[in-house]
This record gives sequence, C-alpha cells and structure tokens, in this order.
Amino acid sequence: MADHKVGPADEAVPKAAGAEPVRTPGCFPTPAPLRITTTEVPGAVIVRLEGEIDQDQRRRLEEALDAAVARGCPRLVVDMSAVDFCDSTALNALLEARLTANAADIDLLVAGPRPQARRLFEITGADEILNLSTVRAALAGIREKGG
Repeated sequence: MADHKVGPADEAVPKAAGAEPVRTPGCFPTPAPLRITTTEVPGAVIVRLEGEIDQDQRRRLEEALDAAVARGCPRLVVDMSAVDFCDSTALNALLEARLTANAADIDLLVAGPRPQARRLFEITGADEILNLSTVRAALAGIREKGG
C-alpha cells in the first residue's frame, strides 16, 4: 500500500469518544445545495440565493429568475450575499435575466456578491454590465421607490 500524505482535502471525520478519527483521502465536502427564496414586496421582487451555484443548479436558477421577471414588478433584486461559490453558470443566468428584465422595463440589481462572485464579474467585465449593489442599498431603493 502506498504512503498517503495528509493534505487539506483530507478531513477528519468527527470521532466517537475514545475512537480514532477516520480519514478519507481525496474526499471533499459535499457542496451546499442551492436554496432559492423569492419574496415580493411593494415595487420589487427579491430572489435570495444561498449556497453554491454551478451547472447542476442551472435550470433551477434560470427558472427562478424567469419567474421573478414574469411577476412584472419594476425592480428585481438578486441577493447573492449568501452564495458561497458561483461559476459561469450563475454569470450566464444573471446576464440572460438582465436582458429579459430590460426588455420588460424591469431594473435588475445584483446585491451583495461575495468576493469570489465579485471577482468573477470583474474578470469577465460583467461588473460593467450588471447593476451591482449592496443589499442595504438595493433594499433602501425599494423603500424609496415603493413606499
């Protein structure tokens, strides 16, 4: 049996009292499933994304964004403050939703992206196209316009 060096991908499984931890070489934690919550407030729809967005979540994300646009509120806030990871799947879904929203005269804001998502937007130039905001600013804008 070859020697195995323990690295960052090797996580110790919590051990029972008195037992030795079991290491599983090369195993990575299961990604956090994407949770999507849609809330309508006067003048806006808020789509809160939580977890990780990758190709496996593409259809659910696109459907949620399409449904939010279909509600016809003047503002759509996509809250990404709880997104741990996203790849080009999220970027493409947001850009597509932006086009659909613009065609319906809906203002789409991407609120609270974490550093990883913000970096993705910056290196692709999407930060010049998407309306990025803090969550607080996006919600304050709703209150100002809606009430």
